Amino acid sequence: MKILTKEVLKAFAKQGYCGNKQTKDIKIVMKLFNPTGAGTWYLYEKEDEDIYWCFANLNDPQNAECGTVSMSELMAFKGRFGLHIERDMHFKPLSMTLEQVINLIKSEQPACLTILIKNKKKTV
Repeated sequence: MKILTKEVLKAFAKQGYCGNKQTKDIKIVMKLFNPTGAGTWYLYEKEDEDIYWCFANLNDPQNAECGTVSMSELMAFKGRFGLHIERDMHFKPLSMTLEQVINLIKSEQPACLTILIKNKKKTV
């Protein structure tokens, strides 16, 4: 699967520099994920041919954060069954803001905590 399509590259160009924008004004251009384990990257700015700014969640929503990622390193990754990092084909470029993604990810609770909360509510 091609990761950087023409549509995605145009969206990065349209987004431009984000350093002086608030999270509510920064649009997510592309979502990448590890199909065999932890790792989701919401890319929003292209710094150069290899470095991109993103909001990364490495399976710990409370410690997910913004930072840079190397596209070449992501593409070199080989997970279980030889699978590589993939682009979410159903994610529409510029359809969500960084603020929306942060709020969504940070509000996620681990499945075991959700079960405990549900069971506690049933017993009360």
